[in-house]
Amino acid sequence: MYEWLKVIHILAVISWMAGLLYLPRLMVYHAEKPVGSELDLTFRIMERRLLKAIMRPAALVALLSGLGLWHVLGLGFGDVWFVVKLVGRFAAGTNQRKSRYFRIFNEVPTVLMVVIVIMVVVKPFG
Repeated sequence: MYEWLKVIHILAVISWMAGLLYLPRLMVYHAEKPVGSELDLTFRIMERRLLKAIMRPAALVALLSGLGLWHVLGLGFGDVWFVVKLVGRFAAGTNQRKSRYFRIFNEVPTVLMVVIVIMVVVKPFG
């Protein structure tokens, strides 16, 4: 049971991470398109589908399987991971940020991924 739960958790985290890496790149390209243009509408659809069809389900499965692993391993409350949610304004057509902002923002998930992997494997504070 533990091994299968771990496999599901890892696959969900990888899928979620892929979305976290791809969404900001879409936003870089989206920010360069005029609001209301055909490409603006296309990017809205792509971002919405990525969020709803891949990222949200993967995040939910990662969370639930992580809680399952947490339960199976009998970990305490000090071992809980917190998730920061970032919200964009593209869906409403109200984005005011330039593509440079999203180019920088695009690197945040990569940095977080490196930090998280180091924390999980090396456990420098545990």
